[in-house]
Amino acid sequence: MQLGRHNFLLPAFQFALLFICLQLQNSYAFTIPRTATLIQKRSVVVTSTNLNLQDLKSGYDTDDGYERFLYSSKRKLRNKKRDRQLLRIIEEDEDGYNVMFKRESPLWQKFLTKPFRIGYRGLKSITSGKREPGTLILVRHGESEWNVNKTFTGWADPDLSEQGVRETEYAARLLLEGGYDIDVVFTSRLQRAIRSVWIILGEMNQFYIPVYKSWRLNERMYGALTGLCKKETAEQLGVELVQSWRGSLRSRPPAITSQDTYWPGRDRRYSDLSAEQIPFTESLLDCMERAAPTWEDKIKWELRMGRNVMVVAHGNTLRGLVKIIDNIGDEEINDVGLPTGIPIVYKFDSNLKPIKPDEGKFLTQKHMKGAFLEKPGTLKEAIKREKEWLENVPGYSKTMSRSKTAMSPVERALSKLKAEKELGKWAGQFIDENATEEDDGSDGNSGKPIFYEDEAWEKGLKDLEEGDQFDADGTFHPDGSPERDDLDEENVNIPGMITNVPCLQSMPSQSLLPGIGDVPIRRDAVVVLIRHGKTEHNKLKLFTGWFDAPLASEGREEAIQAGKLLKAHGFEFDVVYTSWLSRAIETAWLVIDEMDAIWLPIIKTWRLNERMYGALTGKSKSMVSQKYGEKQFKAWRRGYTVRPPKVSSFSVDYPGNDPRYKLINDIRISVSETIMRSFDSGKLSIERKLPKSESLKDCMDRTIPYYEQQIVPDALEKGKRVLISSSENAIRGLLMVLCEIPEEKISDLEIPNGLPLIYDVKSKCIRLLDDGTGRDPLDVYDFGSAANYLFRPCKNEEGEDEECDITLMQDMYAFHEKDQEMLDSIRNPE
Repeated sequence: MQLGRHNFLLPAFQFALLFICLQLQNSYAFTIPRTATLIQKRSVVVTSTNLNLQDLKSGYDTDDGYERFLYSSKRKLRNKKRDRQLLRIIEEDEDGYNVMFKRESPLWQKFLTKPFRIGYRGLKSITSGKREPGTLILVRHGESEWNVNKTFTGWADPDLSEQGVRETEYAARLLLEGGYDIDVVFTSRLQRAIRSVWIILGEMNQFYIPVYKSWRLNERMYGALTGLCKKETAEQLGVELVQSWRGSLRSRPPAITSQDTYWPGRDRRYSDLSAEQIPFTESLLDCMERAAPTWEDKIKWELRMGRNVMVVAHGNTLRGLVKIIDNIGDEEINDVGLPTGIPIVYKFDSNLKPIKPDEGKFLTQKHMKGAFLEKPGTLKEAIKREKEWLENVPGYSKTMSRSKTAMSPVERALSKLKAEKELGKWAGQFIDENATEEDDGSDGNSGKPIFYEDEAWEKGLKDLEEGDQFDADGTFHPDGSPERDDLDEENVNIPGMITNVPCLQSMPSQSLLPGIGDVPIRRDAVVVLIRHGKTEHNKLKLFTGWFDAPLASEGREEAIQAGKLLKAHGFEFDVVYTSWLSRAIETAWLVIDEMDAIWLPIIKTWRLNERMYGALTGKSKSMVSQKYGEKQFKAWRRGYTVRPPKVSSFSVDYPGNDPRYKLINDIRISVSETIMRSFDSGKLSIERKLPKSESLKDCMDRTIPYYEQQIVPDALEKGKRVLISSSENAIRGLLMVLCEIPEEKISDLEIPNGLPLIYDVKSKCIRLLDDGTGRDPLDVYDFGSAANYLFRPCKNEEGEDEECDITLMQDMYAFHEKDQEMLDSIRNPE
């Protein structure tokens, strides 16, 4: 048997050595170092004459001394391990990036495993060959609401326009069509870029990809020009002066003042920055230098590791990256313009030098080696003429509205791309290539048409004349339930109220009576737990587990209402934790979107995934009961330590066949899976021991340590306000610790979809939120027979129990006998 291109057969003893090495290396399966204790970080407070930001928290912890450590000199290359450790400390939580770094092992473990690690690296280099650099994809966010009227935007935060959403969706479909995979995303803290990322990942069905939001990728700060129309400003101040601000590398516009509406120092998302880091104005060079460390210290390292990186940012920060990558001169960079919503792809050689794409196959811009996946302007022209196309092409509207069909996300995206390309082909005949292109408001090339240095577009024009759609990426074009099934009764999710004194947070009067003042903001550390909204699997009562079922329309509405309720009660969050399952990620997104906080760091971890149901995945309660018997079904469903039947290694439900779980590096290696998949692929393939089935205890054995070893020290001990969006069994595990629920009772606890559960860190109790409807949640929601453990009395400041009986409006409601018994048991737990 041949293995790889070296015809090298791995003998059994080499796998044995590999196994010993990896077992030692992973003997502590989940040990998270506390790097914050290594260096005392400074706490910098940004203040102005009329604003005190001491109470503002962003969830980010950025230090003043941002250094460029990685790959900046031969000396630092020799000390890269030490530098990486310092980098983690200096930017510990700037954008959640430090979670990507490999966990540190104890010194004794490093000493014992070093010979094996050296041998393993050598073995891998023989069998796998030299690692190729990853691909870099640059995307300027879709058109914003301010781009439409050509307004100086900078650090102001307008959202995407309707056309901007369409542009971003189209960019994602171009990437899908081209077969591009994404491993990690970098973006700014501005919502037009963050929402563009969300749209792209949604179209590509890759919500689980880590996304890091850095202020260094924010747009250029335009100072006092922020919010002014570019055309009117030029008319009033003179075209030459305004153009010098827009096009000059070193010219700075007038500075903004700390009293100005658009001064970013008032925004809590920047409260982790020092006064010197918040700009009052910037030249193009200032903006580029601000963005450069992200390339030097993060993006470049990811590319060297072979990962594909997507950067979704703004015109000037992306121009800064392009200037570095292509080594463009100070004068030549003024000729570079980056259109909104068009992916630009860079390939690199082993020295991380950009490779020029093949002539005639890809469109490139003057001075750049990045390949445009579409001619800028094609989609815009198509959108302009879409109404006319709609009237002449039957079925186009139906295709573009496909969102609730049985198609997979990839099929749905590509079908829309096909329809859009047909529209673009027709619209292309109306493009006048000889017409003078108007200034689109971009700084690059001062809004003039982009000059190209190859003949790709000329070929495209010829194709259009002959009736063929131009293919800018020709080489890639094709030819032609709940998770535990626990709902015995319908889980009606109607907003309710609980007068559980003092375990009720009543609706603030400012929310009930708008105009009497601002809603008071909660500043203390808090944990809000929310089970994802309903999925179609939930509605059909199917075991879901690690299957990535998306939210149903009802589930989306549940998440939106949860966000509105939390905002009405004055909640703010500093950090969000969620699983790698899209239903939990989307729930978290919809909640913080309603709270105007999509810039928050979102940390995704497989350890908050739902319980893995093995061979039961996708089956209904009645199916399992009929096949295995009612007794066995109840044991799997309610047993704390009983595992369902395992799923096969070749099943689509086995996590090892899902690309997202290739990112896991904190559980031990599976020797059997490694051997099997290595021989199958013809090269060494390291496989982790992913679960093929889990009991409820197995699920909690990964969830509880994550909470105790990461969420508590990294967030709660720092006073952060935490949102955790996850699945029912993962939340059960957290509540088992927080509410001291016995193992034998935890499976009797039901978690309603989309209902925020407020865990008060100080009083150590669960609270529910009054939404003003007058209904009692115990009459609306099913918390299961273990609800009395969930609603135990709260603690006062002295640690003593407070009176926390549930008072029901008996004169308004009549209860069934079973419901009355449940309410009585909660009032009197003993």
